[in-house]
Amino acid sequence: MTEQPLTPRPAATVMLIRDKDPGGGRGVEVFLMRRHSAMEFVGGVMVFPGGGVDDRDRSADIAWMGPEPSWWAERLGVDVELARALVCAAARETFEESGVLFAGAADDSDVLVDDASVYRAERQALVDRSLSFADFLRTEKLVLRADLLRPWANWVTPKEERTRRYDTYFFVAALPQGQRADGENTEAESAGWITPEEALQDFADSKTFLLPPTWTQLDSLAGRTVAEVLAVERQIVAIEPHLAAENGNWEIEFFDSDRYNAARNHRSPDNYTPGAPLA
Repeated sequence: MTEQPLTPRPAATVMLIRDKDPGGGRGVEVFLMRRHSAMEFVGGVMVFPGGGVDDRDRSADIAWMGPEPSWWAERLGVDVELARALVCAAARETFEESGVLFAGAADDSDVLVDDASVYRAERQALVDRSLSFADFLRTEKLVLRADLLRPWANWVTPKEERTRRYDTYFFVAALPQGQRADGENTEAESAGWITPEEALQDFADSKTFLLPPTWTQLDSLAGRTVAEVLAVERQIVAIEPHLAAENGNWEIEFFDSDRYNAARNHRSPDNYTPGAPLA
């Protein structure tokens, strides 16, 4: 009897970016975390802040400013309820895992949070689930600033995965002025800013490990400024890699797997330039 694939859980992850220092040349830096190597799921790999959608992320009364859930639903190709939950999860998980808060004053659209460290206790309460994101915003007279996020990609864990699967929506956002990303969470053993090009090279040099979705998103950011990234209008199409057994080993197959596997095997394909347009 053929084993049925697991149902993927909706998830959201955010590529937090900032422009490189003026003296460092053109391009962006992205905030990456290395998961604790002892973790059961994808331990030791480099990831963006993010995680699964919580039931409370589906709250219809969350304080909101920016594109409406219906706009996000159209861009992401999901229903309005799930779109709202994904944006909420993206903001909540980014705050929990990096301390960066996409929020602003409820009574003044010109005022954004510029120091999220004052909400350290609330951040911990969100992590231990004693506080919902909607209640946090309401109590602090804040609104979720959905206009600070942009939709970027959608990847689904291969059907062959037997431990857990995710239907992950990638967002991109610039680091809000005045805020600091810290990576102070229980899942990361280290975190920091790095250029996409450096992160890709570290992977090729066996210094780190990147799963295909992370590798692909880093490649798509390479060579661009924050303004250029935020101006991109992406067509969101679900990408679901396939795991194939080859010579007793599992090989992952997706639209750019030749380049990914070449980097993983510490060699570059002919005529490959990081940041080149994806097929």
